[in-house]
Amino acid sequence: MQWLRDIGFFTRIINYTLLIVTITPLVIGYIWLILATFSTKTFGLRVEGWTLSNWAEFLAPGARPFGRSGYASIWVVTLNTFLIGLIMTVLVCSISAMAGYALSRLNFPGRKGFLSMTLILHAFPSVTLLIAIYFILDWFSSKPLIGKLIGYNTIGGVALVMVSLMLPFGVWLMKGFFDNLSWDMERAALIDGAGRFRLWWEIMLPQIRPGLAALAIFSFITGWGAYLVPATFLQGSATGTLATYMNQFIGDTAPTNWNVIAAVGLFQMIPVMIFFIFTQSYLLNIYSGGSKGGV
Repeated sequence: MQWLRDIGFFTRIINYTLLIVTITPLVIGYIWLILATFSTKTFGLRVEGWTLSNWAEFLAPGARPFGRSGYASIWVVTLNTFLIGLIMTVLVCSISAMAGYALSRLNFPGRKGFLSMTLILHAFPSVTLLIAIYFILDWFSSKPLIGKLIGYNTIGGVALVMVSLMLPFGVWLMKGFFDNLSWDMERAALIDGAGRFRLWWEIMLPQIRPGLAALAIFSFITGWGAYLVPATFLQGSATGTLATYMNQFIGDTAPTNWNVIAAVGLFQMIPVMIFFIFTQSYLLNIYSGGSKGGV
């Protein structure tokens, strides 16, 4: 009927208006960020003088931001950040996929208690665990073989802390995907003599690729942009991450060039954007992952 079509038309107008009003400040903010990295001065969206010096300030060979030797090379800091994101992505995805499958498909003593404990751990904010985490990392530091790998003030130690904080979310996400898979192919494979690991690797994992891709994106972005844990357990500029690197600029008592900080911020965003471009097809299909069927 005509009045229903009119209501639908006005509803779409309202929805699009709300969408535009919501995203416009975000778009303007990103436009300003990009303009600021290539300008000497930025007043709003008006640029006064185009330049590449903001990028050369930290990307040029041997360069140090603002010419201060106290800052580490951006490439060292970027490598530290990438290692944390990579370790998080690999460990969280692999452990969560195995644990999610076991919790979804296997019936073992303590299963319900483990699920409840996982949910409780996910509810804990990381800031409440910092003191306990410090004592654990300090204990690892006293061990001669593993102290330099996963102890206090090490990239490996911070990465493992971030993995442990991310695992409850990853396990629940993977369990949800496995719960939505049909038992038919699994039973057929078991009848044909396939072992549990082969069944998990060759049959189940390919069906939850959207979920794995989504978890990989969340894990990498969490590790790449983490600030609280690295700032607490990494001391010194050589072991810092990009997030703590920019915080050093802001907290410096010397005059700060905010256009350089904008360039570092945009530099930090680029890998995440590239990672998202290559995995967005899986992320956008997150709700359609797995074959249809009941458990």
